[in-house]
Amino acid sequence: MDHGLWATWYDLADESRQRYLDWAHGTYLPFLKQVAGYAWVAHYRQEGGGAKMKKVEETVVGRTTDDIGNGTQYLVLVGAPSAHTFFKPATREIPLPDGFGKMLALRSGVREVIFAEEARVNGPAAYNEGPGSVPGPAIQMGSFRMRTVEQEFDLGRWYAQFRMPYMAQMPGCIGTRKLLGVAGWAKHGVLYEFESLEMRLKHFEEPHESLSLDSSHWSARITGNTVHTPGSPTIGTRIWPPVRG
Repeated sequence: MDHGLWATWYDLADESRQRYLDWAHGTYLPFLKQVAGYAWVAHYRQEGGGAKMKKVEETVVGRTTDDIGNGTQYLVLVGAPSAHTFFKPATREIPLPDGFGKMLALRSGVREVIFAEEARVNGPAAYNEGPGSVPGPAIQMGSFRMRTVEQEFDLGRWYAQFRMPYMAQMPGCIGTRKLLGVAGWAKHGVLYEFESLEMRLKHFEEPHESLSLDSSHWSARITGNTVHTPGSPTIGTRIWPPVRG
């Protein structure tokens, strides 16, 4: 299974983008996939949401001013049976072949978090994926903290009573994982998997995520009390492994 998650956000300069992506997809990510204990590796490109999501981000979501990596363009996700898998050996202690360090240095704004899975629900489209398989063709992933201890309890209630039950019946949803940070800035994470960004927009953003714009709704209180990492949430498409046509 894959109850542990290693997430890495980063940016690439235009002049080195294609060279790095060719190397990552042909060499680096296949190398990571072979590390003992790792269940899968996936690579996503930030695409952004629709008009309502942009409004949510502009008017509601807080951003940390802490000195952490500010990459937003790409996200690498690695799954493992447990968060502890990423500490034996630690991700930064994995012996890398010659030349890997030079290529990885092309990334900027690198930010990493090791997450442990708190809860998971499958959606109606889960039949498209096998147990422990790579996440779906499209995702939304948030990484954040709450402003106060009391708000932590409200957040837990909201996910258990409102958000997760909705995702379990949303058309086009493959699954949702609520995550807790083990190492890294973010205490909380959430990974939504969709069949496509179009299904996400139609069935998640427009009727549901946009509830955060209604000041009388529970979602507005939750979202208004979060402090997110740069670029969070990542709304992206999987660029490796390739999405089946």
